[in-house]
Amino acid sequence: MSRAARQGLLVGGLLALLAAPALAQDHEGHDMGEAADRPSTAADLPVGEAPAPPPAEDNLADRYFPPAQMDRSRRILAREHGGGRAWQVLLEKGEARLGEDETGYGWSLEAWYGGDLNRLVLTTEGEGARGGAEHAEIQLLYARAVGPYTDIRLGLRQDIEPVSRSQLAVGVETLLPYWIEVEATGWLSDRGELTARLETHTDFRLTQKLILQPSAEIGLSAQDSPALETGEGLTGIEAGLRLRYEVRREWAPYIGLTWMRSLGDTADYRRAAGEEVDEVRVVVGLRAWF
Repeated sequence: MSRAARQGLLVGGLLALLAAPALAQDHEGHDMGEAADRPSTAADLPVGEAPAPPPAEDNLADRYFPPAQMDRSRRILAREHGGGRAWQVLLEKGEARLGEDETGYGWSLEAWYGGDLNRLVLTTEGEGARGGAEHAEIQLLYARAVGPYTDIRLGLRQDIEPVSRSQLAVGVETLLPYWIEVEATGWLSDRGELTARLETHTDFRLTQKLILQPSAEIGLSAQDSPALETGEGLTGIEAGLRLRYEVRREWAPYIGLTWMRSLGDTADYRRAAGEEVDEVRVVVGLRAWF
């Protein structure tokens, strides 16, 4: 660009600056047409003075369908998605127990029916040997959810072996961090005997199909009971380690080890009866549900 051209651009810019105030004065008092009549929008208002947005409809379907039809649809939705009923039968343990002296068996089964908050639960468990069942019990419980991971249970327990007993059952079942399941239950028999049991287990998924399950159980008694062969205080400890293979989620054979130790007067009762007070067994069994 030549020197003369640069000087011309500079002069033109100065003239435009000088003419701007005059142009603004020429518009004073003039009708700006539609721009003047246009209503202010949220973008035109200072910050903090924008109008609130109109309230949204709670449910757009309420504008097109009668209230009775909408109420019926909501009841169906609540029943099928959150208020429904379900059931399950779980054979937690169905196993043969191979010890040094004899082969025994054991079982633990739970069936329930209900919803997310309220359930009716039926449980049975026991153990025995070739001569018959040494311990067998059945419980009918009402379970109420008191938290996302905690249920309170209340009901009745009937002992079949070693002696017949009817008992009131009160317990709690919860899920602790790291997926540790804990169940604590106390019983009061029709003869005034107070006992309790604490159980816990968790699953370590080694692969998609191979699961290692450690477990532990502690028994307690508030009094000495020769008929039940249990002493006051801690009655025994049982620990187990089971490795199962899920052929399907519902069908999983397993193998493992269990260790049982009777304590205190309970151990004395077992010795007097010629029974083992400290025993390790190999277990082979099946876990299944439907």
